[in-house]
Amino acid sequence: MKVFHIVCTPFAGVGRGVFSLLNELGGLFIFTFFGVLRGIKFPLQLEKISRQVFLIGVNSIPVILLVAMFTGMVLGLQGFYSLRKFGSEGMLGSAVALSLVRELGPVMTAIMIVGQAGSAIAAELADMRNSEQIDALKSMAIDPIRFLVSPRIWGAIISFPLLTAIFNCVGIFGGYLTAVLLLDLDSGSYWQSVRGSIDGADVLMTFNKAFVFSLFTSAICCYQGFFIHTRKNGHGSQGISYATTSAVVFSSITILVTDYIVTSFYI
Repeated sequence: MKVFHIVCTPFAGVGRGVFSLLNELGGLFIFTFFGVLRGIKFPLQLEKISRQVFLIGVNSIPVILLVAMFTGMVLGLQGFYSLRKFGSEGMLGSAVALSLVRELGPVMTAIMIVGQAGSAIAAELADMRNSEQIDALKSMAIDPIRFLVSPRIWGAIISFPLLTAIFNCVGIFGGYLTAVLLLDLDSGSYWQSVRGSIDGADVLMTFNKAFVFSLFTSAICCYQGFFIHTRKNGHGSQGISYATTSAVVFSSITILVTDYIVTSFYI
């Protein structure tokens, strides 16, 4: 019996881990469903949603512009020297545009927003939970998910595609600066290559990815802060730190995993 216990103990730990993960995923799915659904319940919370669009979207514009510009410039620099080996420098615009629109644009935008706004959302909701503000809303018969979570999720859904479009445009312009001003590539050749490479399917892909990233990452950040009281050592400053860190880490992993899944549907 003792030998049986020793052999089965590792498997029991794995089983508990799997069930714990499934429990978390199920809770996150239900939380996301009600967060989205209650956001379109009348009367609409347009003022709260517009405020979240400002906090998530407008406040993230400076970092998006900076990262997009240098991402495009690096793509232009690396792509030029790679294509020159094959005598295909004229395809640089196509390489930069497709890399940004299909992959780097939505992925980098989502990661930057998570670092800028997602961490703040998790910390804010965790602080509200620890200071019992969420419990106070329940005592006043106010739905905390509709009041606190739904505006943040819908604010992210609106902000992510717009910021992704900005990232793509600025990144392509950054590639132009490197290709034309630094490497002396013909300007017309660059823009012609860009126009000839991007079609409707590419644009649809980038906005689909932006939507998926916005939904999952905003829900994860809200979930980590909203339920911080259920975590071990989830109270006080340590709990807020844990909520912030886990929100950024799990959101970043989710972005990369879902990016692969969404891309596979377009191949």
